[in-house]
Amino acid sequence: MGSRTPAPRTGLDSPVLVLNRGYQPVRITDARNGFALLYLGRARVLDANFEPYDFPAWARRPASPLEESIGTVRGRICVPRVLLLDGYNRVPRAPLRLSRRHVYMRDDYTCQYCAQRPGIKELNLDHVMPRSRGGRSSWENLVTSCRRCNLEKGRSTPEEAGMRLLKRPVRPSWSLALSLAAQRRRFVEWEPFLAAMAPAGEAE
Repeated sequence: MGSRTPAPRTGLDSPVLVLNRGYQPVRITDARNGFALLYLGRARVLDANFEPYDFPAWARRPASPLEESIGTVRGRICVPRVLLLDGYNRVPRAPLRLSRRHVYMRDDYTCQYCAQRPGIKELNLDHVMPRSRGGRSSWENLVTSCRRCNLEKGRSTPEEAGMRLLKRPVRPSWSLALSLAAQRRRFVEWEPFLAAMAPAGEAE
């Protein structure tokens, strides 16, 4: 039985992709902060055709019934999906924090030994090189495993246990980190920018 998926956030909690002036993704924020950036003139909205809008123009734009929107005293205004910062060129390279949830997300909630997805309650973190033999808790030594495989492997290495990893565990790159952050709710408008971040052959 799979794990429960959280209900998607809507309205002012809806996620917004933020680009620097060179159209490179720098972070994911919520619509509440996105509207603040737009209203203060620090960013413009990019629509599905990559046309930029400042706040007055975006507020005048008719809200389609198919688009997520919020009510204001002047009527409904669409929630932006992509914001282009006007005065920011840098691309941050902040590392993704190592945590159980982020390892599960990196591995797509899939046991790295048997390729099963039993649900989050049946998953464990496994040290490829066991802690009892000096293995560290690091991106390169932690993988997602189901309980059965975790017990079967025990204090052995995968080779000793006759088990093969689906892929070598790696520290997420910036593009993968941003994709993980976008994993719970992701929009088609984001795809051209996220896809452009990953060089050919990047390990995922």
